[in-house]
Amino acid sequence: MSRSPGRKQENNKISRELFVLTYGALVAQLCKDYEKDEDVNTCLDRMGYGIGIRLIDDFLARSGIKKCRSYSETADMIAQVAFKMYLGVTPSVSCSNAAGNEFSLILDKNPLVDFVDELPAERASLCYCNLLCGVIRGALEMVHLAAEVTFLQDRLKGDAVTEIGITFLRKPEDRKHKR
Repeated sequence: MSRSPGRKQENNKISRELFVLTYGALVAQLCKDYEKDEDVNTCLDRMGYGIGIRLIDDFLARSGIKKCRSYSETADMIAQVAFKMYLGVTPSVSCSNAAGNEFSLILDKNPLVDFVDELPAERASLCYCNLLCGVIRGALEMVHLAAEVTFLQDRLKGDAVTEIGITFLRKPEDRKHKR
């Protein structure tokens, strides 16, 4: 028996659409469970963090990447390999400061919002995709990189792009082990 070459791509599209719809249902349920957007945002971040600390093993095994030597290399790896591998998009990366520890991931297309037009007016402070921040933070923590990850801009809130900010919390020289 042989499989048609387009079958795997079709399955990936179905899986992606199912994931996006399931994620939307999850956010909708959290909005019903919590009155405050901040509580929903915290819950999404916490869930993402749990996913990130488990996902890093799969990422390292499947990607075959070597150890990153700088924060900029780490940010590039998140954008070019991890986002592509798990979400099928490649955000652009820009460094936000001279110290080289703040980066922005700019998404032209955010697959998690494929079926969302806009946020309801009463949910203006909701970070719909806050799960992504938690995933990134959890994964980075598992490779001993403390980081603060937040949404800086969001198309669902009327911004021109979706931008995720990553601030590494230690200086590069703090990461070196003393022997």
